[in-house]
Amino acid sequence: MSYRRLRAIFVKELHHITRDGRSLAMALFIPVMMLLLFAYALNLDVDRIPALIYDQDGTPASREMIRQFTGSRFFDVKGAAANYKTIDREIDRSRILMAIVIPPHYGEDVRAGRATQIQILLDGSDSNTATIALGYAEALVRGYSPSAVPPPPPPIDARLRVWYNSSLESKNYVVPGLIAVILQIIAALLTSLTIAREWEMGTMEQILSTPLRPAEMVLGKMLAYFAIGVSDAVVTFLVAIFVFRVPFRGSLALLAFSVCIFLCGALFWGIFVSAAAKTQLQAYQMGILSSFLPAFLLSGFIYSIENMPLVIRVITYLIPAKYVITILKGLFLKGVGVTVLWGELVLLTLYAIAVFAAATRKLNRKLA
Repeated sequence: MSYRRLRAIFVKELHHITRDGRSLAMALFIPVMMLLLFAYALNLDVDRIPALIYDQDGTPASREMIRQFTGSRFFDVKGAAANYKTIDREIDRSRILMAIVIPPHYGEDVRAGRATQIQILLDGSDSNTATIALGYAEALVRGYSPSAVPPPPPPIDARLRVWYNSSLESKNYVVPGLIAVILQIIAALLTSLTIAREWEMGTMEQILSTPLRPAEMVLGKMLAYFAIGVSDAVVTFLVAIFVFRVPFRGSLALLAFSVCIFLCGALFWGIFVSAAAKTQLQAYQMGILSSFLPAFLLSGFIYSIENMPLVIRVITYLIPAKYVITILKGLFLKGVGVTVLWGELVLLTLYAIAVFAAATRKLNRKLA
């Protein structure tokens, strides 16, 4: 491999990038916009649950129970219902998620020390949100003891301690994974048009007249876009830390090394797609399908891999975003080091080498 030829293709591709100021600005601006949009939109925190109260008792005991719901930050009581038809109508119109029904004689049962029941009606269209809302309601009802009934002493004094994300904010979990997904998409799209563009513009014939080798072309083009990828990574990390206030507890050196390895593999994949495609449109479509969908759906970013079917779980081992998400979450939230993350680093390195070899071989066949 010749350093002069490698440098020549790197400079050529860099000039092409810098001449198109609009595309360069979009390449740097889109990751920030995606991070801001997705991070604010993908809020997994379930609070301020819209609810109605149907009080069939109307006693001080029932009003005290209502105050427990209105005073909780997890519930947003929209008002009182006069009957079940009102509850049905509001749920059908998606104005409320939950209804709390206090039965008749609730106050009498409380004063007599008898067991009491409260009915919770939920809109189960979104099963995950409904399950969480039901858990909040059950915890509130069980933790509440009417003044007439002294609470029994707890058999176990349970003291909870949450590690790594003590505030239980979903942004601390979403943003690091979102950075990996964005970098995967941007890196693949940046390089997915490079080879296809050379064929469509007619410049590939000029390149073929030089002694440039396929490996030098692949590596030179990757290095040109690698600079943009690193810039995108730095900007997204700064936004994550200073805008979303995601704690970072790990090593900056390990973070930089991991992201660089991941970017190399993602950029090589884009070049492989470009070499396999016949047109820029086809390359763009293949780049989207092979980067966005796997990174978003099969990386563990949103959906738990452990709950997927066995066949899908096996496929996830081929998704590089899965490993870099594990690394980023470990560095941001847990502060772990190489002793824990070495397996993911090795797999990312092997992936980058394998895709580089595949892109070089594919380009060599196409040139031949």
